[in-house]
Amino acid sequence: MKFHPLDPDIFIQNRKRFQKRMKPNSIAVFVSNDEWPSNGDALHSFKQNSDLYWLTGITQEDSTLMLFPNHPDPKMHEVLVLTRPNEMKEKWDGKRLRASEATAISGISTVIWSDSWEPVFQTCMHLADNIYLDSNENDRKASWIVTREYRFIEEMKRKYPLHEYMRAAPVMRDLRAIKQPKEIEVVKEAIAITEATFRDLLGLIRPGIFEYEIEAAIYFGFLSRRATGPAYGSIIASGDRARTLHYVSNNQECKDGELLLMDFGAEYGGYCADLTRTIPVNGKFSKRQKEVYNACLHLHDYAKSILKPGISVVDYTEKVGDEATKQFIKIGLLQKSDVKNEDPNNRAYRKYLYHGISHHLGIDVHDVGTRTEPVQAGMLFTVEPGIYIEEEQMGIRIENNIWLTKTGHIDLMKSIPITVEEIEACMKKGRK
Repeated sequence: MKFHPLDPDIFIQNRKRFQKRMKPNSIAVFVSNDEWPSNGDALHSFKQNSDLYWLTGITQEDSTLMLFPNHPDPKMHEVLVLTRPNEMKEKWDGKRLRASEATAISGISTVIWSDSWEPVFQTCMHLADNIYLDSNENDRKASWIVTREYRFIEEMKRKYPLHEYMRAAPVMRDLRAIKQPKEIEVVKEAIAITEATFRDLLGLIRPGIFEYEIEAAIYFGFLSRRATGPAYGSIIASGDRARTLHYVSNNQECKDGELLLMDFGAEYGGYCADLTRTIPVNGKFSKRQKEVYNACLHLHDYAKSILKPGISVVDYTEKVGDEATKQFIKIGLLQKSDVKNEDPNNRAYRKYLYHGISHHLGIDVHDVGTRTEPVQAGMLFTVEPGIYIEEEQMGIRIENNIWLTKTGHIDLMKSIPITVEEIEACMKKGRK
């Protein structure tokens, strides 16, 4: 790993939180993600199962966690299963974790090698009544590939058909959505790396630069500051391409007079930052660009002001939509007649703001969490309204990361330049 070792208490406390939610005499098992083949004998870079990482901090492939808090032997309350280190394999693929190293990362004292795990696990299963198994229940799930966790579910039901099976995902959704202070400290590291990289970009960008050159600078900024890498595919969209929400081609020239939308964030210690800023390629907003940008910034500030514990995502979205309607009339995108005659199921403002305003953030950039219940203190959200105008070939989005408190929120990105004046001043200074 590139990042500094995290405090293992993060994962110790996460496991305690999960175990408190388990039924008596239950086992919970979490397995790592697959290693995905590319072409020939190559593999894609391995990405750990987010739930397993949240509980252990272990990023190594072929890992398993068993929780059995009611086992009569305390050493079996928490068991981490790893691949036994192999000297010859390590000559090719690199070092694998030793037991002591895994304990230092996770806080789990009992580490068992996978080649001796099956009989141990069988004995545990015979003592338990219920078993919690993990599955991908992220609302944004788009792939139906049968992954390792689903193959494991089928294997368990075949071997142990008479146990009571429980879903781990709803518990993980509730727990992971509420970020503990130590988790936020890791997020802050990801944000600090993102901010430093963004400030570098403000002195680099000018007419004639290509989007991929900016993306390359982002990679360098992240990796040189010990980030794992980008938390997601960086969006570097100049001109009309900014209206494409998930534009990742990043292969065009940034031209004089265009706005440049950049949506990127670092991953550090398994946690994600998610920043969007829209800046003028030439360092100076035009009058119209400034007008639209300030309308978007107003929506951003308004959304932050109402995103507090107790509000539902539905009410939050409706209120932001109401405010967007007012702003769009103000800057000439909508007429009062458009609003009067709008379809309540497809409101007029949606022509220029056609995505959600916020999403949960954490180990996954689109993290798990409720979309139907009132938001709670401890949740970490993005706030990212946008304005996209086809007729003017313009797209603007402004995004910060917000940690909710009992009385309101903390803007974790408040130090990052955001106003027209701040952005122009930083770009001018950076070019000297």
